[in-house]
Amino acid sequence: MTEKTESAFNLRYAVRVEIDAPPEAVWHKLTDAEGFPKWNSTVESIRGPIALGQKLEIKVPVAPGRTFSPKVVAFEPNKKMVWQDGFFPMFQGTRTFTLESTAKGTVFEMVEVFRGAMLPMIKGSLPDFGPVFDRYARDLADACKKP
Repeated sequence: MTEKTESAFNLRYAVRVEIDAPPEAVWHKLTDAEGFPKWNSTVESIRGPIALGQKLEIKVPVAPGRTFSPKVVAFEPNKKMVWQDGFFPMFQGTRTFTLESTAKGTVFEMVEVFRGAMLPMIKGSLPDFGPVFDRYARDLADACKKP
């Protein structure tokens, strides 16, 4: 279940789930832009390679008609990836994906932090990411079970 924490200039969502697959299999799903919408019901499309330094174009059902353009700012294969959009100190969103190998498979964690001086004005127009994050994690776990 997604955790939400917030203050005046910071809003954080986090979801964590155990996936019955090795980190390499989970990483493959997370970095295959073309295949992303096939397994992830929270994403309509991703254009651009999911690789360090690349800017992506993402369309999501929760924001029809809008394209998000995060940049991949960290990329450690099978371990960690960070996408960032916006400009701090005004408004910035940072999404961090981490994978931790376990005896049973992989612990997947996704954390999104919105921060900046404009957040109090923007916060009310943001959707509730809790259900979206829960669905994202569930979709990923289900996709990793399939051959």
